[in-house]
Amino acid sequence: MNLRLRSITSVLYACILFFAISGQANAVTTKININIADVKQLTQLKYIGVKVAKRIVEHREANGIFETPEDILKVKGIGKKIYEVNKELIVVSDEIAAGQE
Repeated sequence: MNLRLRSITSVLYACILFFAISGQANAVTTKININIADVKQLTQLKYIGVKVAKRIVEHREANGIFETPEDILKVKGIGKKIYEVNKELIVVSDEIAAGQE
């Protein structure tokens, strides 16, 4: 019985490890153009949920395109910490985003 418990425990650890590694594989590695991204694409940014992603799209529609990645700070719900975590992933130019794919 003890051997069976060890086998089950080993399988559980293997499953946990697999899911932890596969979750990291889904991390955003390509740039996201905040001037053309839809809500679903924007939620790929860290700490950006649907609500804030909708605000980004609404801000863009109401005020025009973002001139710089830092302009995303003008959107309610995005502060310096969220920007700092995502700044390497945010672009505003089609050429840069297309070159990263």
